[in-house]
Amino acid sequence: MNKREFLARLRLGLSGLPQDDIEERLIFYSEMIDDRMEEGHSETEAVGSIGTVDDVVSQILTDAPPTGPVEEKNKPGRSMRPWEITLLVLGFPVWFPLLIAAFAVLLAVYIVLWSVVLSLWAAEVSLWAVALSGAVVVFTAHGPGGVVMLSAGLCCAGLSILLFFGCKAVTKGILRLTRRAALWFKSLFVGKEAA
Repeated sequence: MNKREFLARLRLGLSGLPQDDIEERLIFYSEMIDDRMEEGHSETEAVGSIGTVDDVVSQILTDAPPTGPVEEKNKPGRSMRPWEITLLVLGFPVWFPLLIAAFAVLLAVYIVLWSVVLSLWAAEVSLWAVALSGAVVVFTAHGPGGVVMLSAGLCCAGLSILLFFGCKAVTKGILRLTRRAALWFKSLFVGKEAA
């Protein structure tokens, strides 16, 4: 294999790297071949002493820094213009309190949602407590009072079973909403990976 064929195959093997890195590697290996030819080796011997193209490509790719989504994520964004920085600094007394107020409102809504969930579970527990107390009173009270307590306990037990499924569904919904909100909030700071 001659120098031109070696460099063409090397370029093809490194096609996943950035163009600057490919050019840098091609120049390096071209100079290495030239140096060996100056030492008295033939072009074929100089190319053969480097190794196979596959070995060279695998070594370069092993040593190369990661590219793609990681590199894209770490690239700096657009730099801010001086007038944008000035507006941010001068507008700080206006936009910062509004940002804090928006955060406080969102936090209050989140707390209220979880308060509703906790209230539903408290109602669930109280219905089970009434059902159990109705069952206990049946053994101690006789007559119409015991029958009323037994029927109230059975009604509360039935309602608690129905409420359990509702509480479970609402809790799952709030947890799903929390997860989506956390991912959205994270995406504001981390950004989306390049596709």
